[in-house]
Amino acid sequence: MTSSLRVRSISAPEHLEFVRGRPSVSFLQTPAWATVKNEWRGESIGWFRGDVLVGAALVLYRKLPKLERFLAYLPEGPDIDWVGGDLTDWLTPMTAHLKSQGAFGIRMGPPVVTRRWNASTIKAAIADPVLTTLSDVPADASDDAAIAVGKELKQLGWKELDASGGFTAGQPKFNFQIPLADRSEDDVLAGMNQLWRRNIKKAAKLGVEVTTGSRADLAAFHEIYAETAQRDHFTPRPLSYFERMWDALGAEEPDRLVLYLAHHEGDLVASTTMVRVGQHAWYSYGASTTAKREVRGSNAIQWQMIRDAMAAGATIYDMRGITETIDPDDSHAGLIQFKVGTGGEAVEYLGEWDLPLNRALYLGFVQYMKRR
Repeated sequence: MTSSLRVRSISAPEHLEFVRGRPSVSFLQTPAWATVKNEWRGESIGWFRGDVLVGAALVLYRKLPKLERFLAYLPEGPDIDWVGGDLTDWLTPMTAHLKSQGAFGIRMGPPVVTRRWNASTIKAAIADPVLTTLSDVPADASDDAAIAVGKELKQLGWKELDASGGFTAGQPKFNFQIPLADRSEDDVLAGMNQLWRRNIKKAAKLGVEVTTGSRADLAAFHEIYAETAQRDHFTPRPLSYFERMWDALGAEEPDRLVLYLAHHEGDLVASTTMVRVGQHAWYSYGASTTAKREVRGSNAIQWQMIRDAMAAGATIYDMRGITETIDPDDSHAGLIQFKVGTGGEAVEYLGEWDLPLNRALYLGFVQYMKRR
């Protein structure tokens, strides 16, 4: 079947202009993200119906060792009409274009939400000893059209990745979000649990001050981020990564990336970054000190970010990834419990999907990534 759409490379300004006209596009799908992920080759592509740009994506090309062949990766993309028509029409010309660029396989993460669980449902599920994962829990809302996208992808030869797998660039399938549309600050605060409200109040009473910082303050953020990494057993990114993020995202939009600092009596106790594209705001990185945890800087800084996101017109405050576990004995359960306290909702995306174009090279790449 011949598609009515054509796909070709577009310039970063063309891509950015398209993003600006959209209510929500992942920040991983902005042209600036190619500069941040400078170990990959980046390309902006567009879908055209006639001369009209109707879809766009950032593609990151990961080179195979010793070969001029690439995995084409579209994190949380592409930005197309996923549920409004025939997917073949969108994906066939994309596949042909990426193949012409030397891709041996394609990986993408459709920005499509299939199921939602509200905070009270999750809280009750955590207390139920029989339930151990979100998938065990009946969702409060399911989107049949979104679920049908997954079935169609399978029919087209795409393979869903195991969400528990460890591809280094992989994005979370489950996220935690606070809906903000048509809500007041008082309403959002009232939706939080008693502990969150008490901690926000306590931080204010103890004089925790939350301010926004400049590029020069990234070093202070990074110092306590490195401390957080050591405490929570993850590998920290270098300061240069955050400086690159600041420069690239800030060049695209002045308030795309905002750095927050929470001080108590002159001591930095917590620091975070927030990214916003259109009506979607993300809490992207967070750090806190072991000292002075009792002043609740982390709660204070989250509340300020939520308020600022609302003031900027965001309809979603996204706290990013959670694991699927709701087993209180699992070491990851604390993360979902912290986020559930905000009164938001867990959302399940379609996950990441692969299309092998050269089976031998694709299987070799999968084995190579497992060994890393």
